[in-house]
Amino acid sequence: MLDSTPGLSGRWERLEPRPRARMLRQVLHAGLRTSFHALGRFVASHPVFFASTPVLLSILLGASFSRYRVEEDVESLLAPKHSLAKIEGNLVDSLFPVNRSKHALYSDLQTPGRYGRVIVTARKGSVLDQGHLDTILKLHRQIYQMQVTVPATGLNSFNYSFSYLCLPDEKNICIIDDIIRAMEEIQAARASNRTVPILRYPITQLVDGRQAYIGHQLGGVQGWGPSGAVRSPGTGSKGEGVRSARALQLTYYLQARGDLMDRVAGQWEKAFCAELETFAVLHPKLGLYPSTSSSLRTDFQFSSVLARRPLLASLGACGVLAILCCSMRDCVRSKPWLGLLALLSITLSGLTAAGILNLTGATYNSSYLGIPFVMLGHGLFGSFEMLSSWRRTREDQHVKERVASVFEDVMLRFSGSTMLHLMTLGLAASPFTNMEAVRLFCRTAALAVTISYVYTLSFYSSCLVITGYLETGYRHGCFCRRVPKPDRLDSKPAWYRCLMYTRYQDETHATNPPHGVVHGNANSPNPNLAHTHSHTHPHTVNNPAAHGHGHVANSTHPHQHTHTHTHSTANTEHHPPDSHLLLGCVRRCYGDWITNTYVKPFVVLLYLVYISFGLMGFLQVTQGSDPSALVAMDTATVLYTRAQQRYFSSYSPVIGFYIYESAPYWNASVQRDLLEYAKGFQRISWLEAYLNYLSDRNQSTSQPRENFTHTLRHSFLREPQFAHFADDIIFAERGQGEEPDVAASRIFLVAKTTENKREEMSVLLDTLRRLSLTSRVRFLIFNPSFVYLDRYAAAVSSPLRHSLLAVLFLLGLSSLAVVEPLVSVWLGLTLLSVQFGVLGFMTLWGVELDCMSVLCLISALGHSADCSGPLLCGFASGRGDSRTRWVRVALERHGVPSLQTLICYSAALVPVGSVRSNLTRTLFRCLTLTAGCSALHTLAFLPTLLTFLPPSKSRGHGPEGEGQTQEVECVEMNDSTRVVDQITTV
Repeated sequence: MLDSTPGLSGRWERLEPRPRARMLRQVLHAGLRTSFHALGRFVASHPVFFASTPVLLSILLGASFSRYRVEEDVESLLAPKHSLAKIEGNLVDSLFPVNRSKHALYSDLQTPGRYGRVIVTARKGSVLDQGHLDTILKLHRQIYQMQVTVPATGLNSFNYSFSYLCLPDEKNICIIDDIIRAMEEIQAARASNRTVPILRYPITQLVDGRQAYIGHQLGGVQGWGPSGAVRSPGTGSKGEGVRSARALQLTYYLQARGDLMDRVAGQWEKAFCAELETFAVLHPKLGLYPSTSSSLRTDFQFSSVLARRPLLASLGACGVLAILCCSMRDCVRSKPWLGLLALLSITLSGLTAAGILNLTGATYNSSYLGIPFVMLGHGLFGSFEMLSSWRRTREDQHVKERVASVFEDVMLRFSGSTMLHLMTLGLAASPFTNMEAVRLFCRTAALAVTISYVYTLSFYSSCLVITGYLETGYRHGCFCRRVPKPDRLDSKPAWYRCLMYTRYQDETHATNPPHGVVHGNANSPNPNLAHTHSHTHPHTVNNPAAHGHGHVANSTHPHQHTHTHTHSTANTEHHPPDSHLLLGCVRRCYGDWITNTYVKPFVVLLYLVYISFGLMGFLQVTQGSDPSALVAMDTATVLYTRAQQRYFSSYSPVIGFYIYESAPYWNASVQRDLLEYAKGFQRISWLEAYLNYLSDRNQSTSQPRENFTHTLRHSFLREPQFAHFADDIIFAERGQGEEPDVAASRIFLVAKTTENKREEMSVLLDTLRRLSLTSRVRFLIFNPSFVYLDRYAAAVSSPLRHSLLAVLFLLGLSSLAVVEPLVSVWLGLTLLSVQFGVLGFMTLWGVELDCMSVLCLISALGHSADCSGPLLCGFASGRGDSRTRWVRVALERHGVPSLQTLICYSAALVPVGSVRSNLTRTLFRCLTLTAGCSALHTLAFLPTLLTFLPPSKSRGHGPEGEGQTQEVECVEMNDSTRVVDQITTV
């Protein structure tokens, strides 16, 4: 027959691949649903075991908190793990270690293990005024003489002062900042009525003739112009005198050799902060802002301490709303305890995950504050979906069958969303991630989500079984007391009747007549099926009128064309008057309103506005490489950083220019190149000083190697004003009797900066690195801040990019065999849209792209999939009826659980917004935007767009016998445990 109709033959050839793929999905769906059905029956058969095992396991693992440890190295968390700056820093430390410096230390350049630092500001006047200057020198002497006792008690206690812990110079005297020596010279001149020496900025000359850079030690400077005019702060140039200064920075370096000295240095840092606090109280005219080597770590971890009580408040607020979301007017079918048990399941899974981390020796940091919210969003989604599916099952079934039906209905979607979570978090936790904080967070979050999934299948499902038996016995959902029948309630008071209101099964039979045929689906709410006749098409399945509010299974025949005829009203559904409040609102009001023809244009316009503002923020994304943006507010780190940005932003930190290979310094062209590289910087350069030294002595700067090196070693470096340059040169011995070579050297550069100091430093770093690739002299540049700046944007954004690509790949792969292709397309577009919106709006809200915001963006992928995935699956799996009808059905079945999850999730976020911490502020803003964007897509954008975009919902009639119908008879049979529907062909 096909040969005689070539057009029809071509039509069937084109349609052949689609039914095959659909059949493969049907087989896999059927296998997975059958497996989850069997798992549900098994869990329902052993509720005590599955309820008690997670509790006991959590208690046992929770006892491991005696091994709780906090991460000590914050730099390893917040800086890119593999970067060129770290390699350069190791090379610099090997060539020029801190303890090798015997003359001067540069506060912004050196990275010692222990130090104490303080910024002193004058509330009125200048820090160089006589009164303030004397007070600051008094503070210096107190710090210098301060002692700490280690151990605090006992016969073996020793007193340690700064003179014992400091870095000594060649005369075994502590190295102190050059500004202290300059201030002592000014004080001595004033005391003896001599002319006060001129203090120049940013490079000054000390009494011994040595030039010293004080740009990082003196801040808020106003200088004298050439004609005596006053220059604005920070505008002075080399050689100009300082008229006044608003701030002063002092640094005290400590040696920490071995565990004992490290412990002593730690105690000294604590005593240093205490001494400054006491001094500030006694001298209110000065402002003191201390900072130590442990300040960043302490203030970063302090966010966890501040968030303890708000997290408990979040748990309480979420618990109250979870109880309300699980409650109904019907006291038997209401299950308020399941809301608390869902939170208990999440809490137990978190306790188990924490116990595993403790046993494996993992450390904690404040970025883990986001993990409870990842677990909360995912766990509540599964809990509310299971409860919604339970309420769609037939009440006359046995509890085991109802639980098995819930597993069959929900667990496939819940497992899919869990896989998305694990895919995004797992890839971000892989070695491809260059940010240690992101990697550790995602690894821990993946472990917590896995345990939460297992506990939902075991603990929460067992609780659902137990509450199901209470419902079967007509016991009160809150007090577990058996509810009297209506005839006995009539004699009770009104408040008692209201409290004990329920519908008995015989009332349901009397008031709700049967509607049509219910296909053999356990999720149909209509139990009255005896002797009901209807006419249906041979391939008809998944009719929303026939299935009530049950789950729409994706089990259509390869050539399915739905055309339903029933003797009863086909589109009438069973709406119990005591249904859930949110469900009633969505069914009676919101579903009709959001799909209204006149509302759709406004929703589309709202989406265009959403995209526009998201694009506006996306184009303004900035990277947040400053570690102080992730610590608690009003702490020493934040106050110190603010003072430094206010008073010391005129110049960049001291940049070390390191020539790490032997170079022909005596060559004139090499000298010109090195001088050209340093041009435009404020600089402390041994080479420039040496060339000026030779010129002043009328000697040629282009000398043979032996003469050049001999004069450098035996004349230049022995002059008192140039002796400190010996710290900047490393000589390498040659043969006996030959002058050594200059194996390595360094010079110090300082750039003029504006308010965007970190951005300018990043540009400067890239520029000088590109120059080092083409230079004849092999050099590198380094400053400790480069560790955070170097490739920070790539290190932060790569985990998010990899996770997003992994999710899209997983959706594309699953569309071949498991999920409808259009569902994968819609879900992928939804994830991209949510990510785009969150990234754009968080920028407009003042959140920078740092490791904490990236962690929130990664978790937003799974959260948005939890909310929108079930809605898309429910809409795509239905056949027949209109798009609008299936959008309303999907909103009733899956939109309500998503709304319940978002309500509880948002309530849990509110207390976190009150924590005085930059880290929790970023966490709160990003998670709030995630919840808001997910809610917009799930409840507004998708329901509107699905009414006029694919997949289609054509009623489709079969190619043959459009009017062919088949009469079926549904015969109700009873066994000892449940009601069985047997459908036989008449």
